Amino acid sequence: MNASGPRRLSATRTSTPPRAAGGGTNAPGGRRRLGIGRPAGRLAAPLVAAGLLAAGLLAAGLFATGPGGGGLVVRGLLGVLGGGPPASALAQASPAPVDYRLSFPAPAHRWLAAEVRFEDVGEAPLHVRMSSASPGRYARHEFAKNLIEIAFTNPDGEPVEVDRRGPAHWVVSGHGGGVQVRYRLFGDRVDGTYLAVDATHAHMNLPATLLWAEGLEDRPARVRLDPPDGAAWRAATQLYPTADPLVFTAPNLAYLLDSPIELSDFELRTFTVADPADPAHRPTFRVAVHHAGRASAVDGYTEAVERIVRETVPIFGEFPRFETGAYTFIADYLPSASGDAMEHRNSTVLTANAGLDRDRARLLGSVSHEFFHAWNVERIRPRSLEPFDFTRANVSGALWLAEGFTNYYGALVLQRAGLAALGGTLDRFARVIDTVARGPGRQFRSVVEMSRMAPFTDAATAIDPTNFGNTFISYYVWGEAVGLGLDLTLRSRSGGRVSLDDYMRALWERFGAPDGEPGAGVPPGIVTRPYTPADAEAVLAEVAGDPAFAREFFARYIEGREVVDYGPLFAEAGILARPVAPGRGSLGELPLGGGARVTRSTAYGSPLYEAGIARGDVIVSVDGSRVASASAIERLLRGRRPGDRVRIVFRRQGREREATATLAADPRIELVPAEDAPGGSLTPAQRAFRRDWLGSRQ
Repeated sequence: MNASGPRRLSATRTSTPPRAAGGGTNAPGGRRRLGIGRPAGRLAAPLVAAGLLAAGLLAAGLFATGPGGGGLVVRGLLGVLGGGPPASALAQASPAPVDYRLSFPAPAHRWLAAEVRFEDVGEAPLHVRMSSASPGRYARHEFAKNLIEIAFTNPDGEPVEVDRRGPAHWVVSGHGGGVQVRYRLFGDRVDGTYLAVDATHAHMNLPATLLWAEGLEDRPARVRLDPPDGAAWRAATQLYPTADPLVFTAPNLAYLLDSPIELSDFELRTFTVADPADPAHRPTFRVAVHHAGRASAVDGYTEAVERIVRETVPIFGEFPRFETGAYTFIADYLPSASGDAMEHRNSTVLTANAGLDRDRARLLGSVSHEFFHAWNVERIRPRSLEPFDFTRANVSGALWLAEGFTNYYGALVLQRAGLAALGGTLDRFARVIDTVARGPGRQFRSVVEMSRMAPFTDAATAIDPTNFGNTFISYYVWGEAVGLGLDLTLRSRSGGRVSLDDYMRALWERFGAPDGEPGAGVPPGIVTRPYTPADAEAVLAEVAGDPAFAREFFARYIEGREVVDYGPLFAEAGILARPVAPGRGSLGELPLGGGARVTRSTAYGSPLYEAGIARGDVIVSVDGSRVASASAIERLLRGRRPGDRVRIVFRRQGREREATATLAADPRIELVPAEDAPGGSLTPAQRAFRRDWLGSRQ
C-alpha cells in the first residue's frame, strides 16, 4: 500500500480474491414468500438455465461455500427438487459466481482499487460493461468517466485482446474461458447515485462502482471489502451476509447493483416490528448513521424512524418479505454530503449536509418517502421500468404514481406518526396545489408526459439552458397533487369507506405481494407482475366500485391536464382553502436574483411575460420608483388591484427600455383549519373525516 500517491495497476494477477467463508441468510419467521423486485437489464436466459437455477437456490439459502471457501455446494437439493442427480454433480455443473474485491489503499485521495473475476465464461468474446444508469435514477449517468486505469487479463494474468466499443463497453477476446479485470476508480460525491471515498468512509452506489458482464446477469456474485489498514470500518448493506463480516453475496446482478454499501465506523441501531398480517414475522430494521454529531442523537432519530415504519405498514397491511429478513436505513449526514435520498429493494440511502440535532425534522421527510418505496416502485412496479436497463436512460410514464404518490404518503405518514404539525402539512399541500395550478407547463403536457421527462430532469446535467420553468412540472409534485386529490375524492364520494390507502393496498395485493415460496424459481430482483396504465385504472375502478368514475378521473387529471377542485374536498375535513392575498394585484412570480435581474424565463401568461420582460433583463424601476429586489417590487404593489397597469423600466443588453404590465389576481392559496379561522369550529362530521384521513393507524 502506498498512502502517499496513486498505485499503478499491473497487467498480471497478483492474488486470487478469497472466497466467502459462508453464504445465505436466515429466512424470516412465520409465513415465507419469495420477494420480487428490481431486475437486471438483460435477463433473457430460460428459467432452467444453470446460472438462474443457482441464483434461485442461493436466494432460498440452499447454497453454502465448500470447505476452505472453494466453490458452491448445494444443501438439501433433493428434498427441494424431489429427485435428480446428486448435489455434488449439480454443484460442479453450476458456473462460478462473479467475484469482486474492493480495497482502499489511499482513501484520503478518494479512489478505490477493484478486482473482478469472471470464470467459466466459455470461449466467445466477453462483453464487459460499466453501468450508465442506476436504480431509482431515470437519467443517464456515465460512471465510467471516473475510471483512473483499467487492465484486463485471463485468470492466470496473461494478456487478452480488448476492443473498447464505447465509453463503458469493452469486448474481451482470447481469454480462454475466464477474465480478470483490475481497475482504480475515483469517487467524491456522497449522495444516492455516485461513489465517494475519503479518510472516513467508502460510500458506494454499486452501478457507479462495479463492472459487470453481459450474459452473466443471472449468476450469483460475491463481494469482499478490504478496509484501509487500521480502520475500524464495517459494512451496512442489503447484500446477503456470510460468516465473514466483510464478505457479502448477491443472487444475481439485479440484486447486486441495487445494493448500496456504506463502509465506515457508523453508529448502528436496530429494532424489530411484528408484521400485522403475520405476528410471527418480525423483520429487523437497521439504522446505520455516519455523521459528525453526538452518538445520543442517533437514538432520537431511530425512535422517529421506528414510528415511520409502524405508521407505514398498516397502509399495505403487511411488510414485504425482505430477502435477508432485514431492511437497512443507510444515512450519511456529513458536511461533505449532498442532499439526496434513494430507494433500494431492502434498503435506502439518505444523505445531507445536516445534523441530527438541528435538522432532524427535515431529514425525516426523506426517511418516510424512501421507506414507502419498499412497496411502491420496488415491488409495485410499472412495466415501463421492468426490466431496468443499466445501459441507458429509463423512460416511464408512471412516475406520477411511483414517485408522486410516494411523495404524498411521505408527508401523510409523518403527520399520522405525530412527527409533523398540522399547520406544516397543510402549508406543504398548499404549495403543491399552487405549483400545479399555476404551472404553465400544464399547457403542454399531462402528468404522464411529465413523467417521461425524467431522463432530462432527474439529476441530469446539460450545459445549454432549458425552458423547463415554463414547460415542466415535477412529476413528484404533480403526482403528489393527484394523490392528494384522489384520496380526498375517494373519501368524499364513499362517505369515508374508501380511501387512497385502499387503492395502494389493492395495487400491492394485485402486483406487488410476493407470489412464490423460496426456491420456486424466481430469484430476488425480479418483478413478475409489473402493472400497466390500464391496470392502474382498472384497480381504481375496482376499489371505487365505479368504472365510469375511474375512467373520468384518469381522463381529466392523469391523461389530461385538469386540476382537482380541492376547496369543497378540504371543507369536508374542516379546512378552509382561501386566497393568500384576496383582491391584491400581482406581477406573478418574480424570478429575480443578484438585485433585480431576471435569472430565468418569465412564466408564460404572467404579467411580466406579457409585458415582454425576459431572462437577462434588469428591472430598474416600477411606476417611477427605483427597485433593487423582488421584495422592493412587492412593497410597491401593495394596495394595487387586479387589472391595474404599472410602468416598468428595465435594462436589456445595456439599453434601457420601457413596458407596461397589467396586474393579475394573486392565485396562491393557503389551507387553514376551520377552528383557527375567526368564529370557526369543527362539526362532528368534519372532525371524523380529518381523523380518518390524518390520524394515526396505530
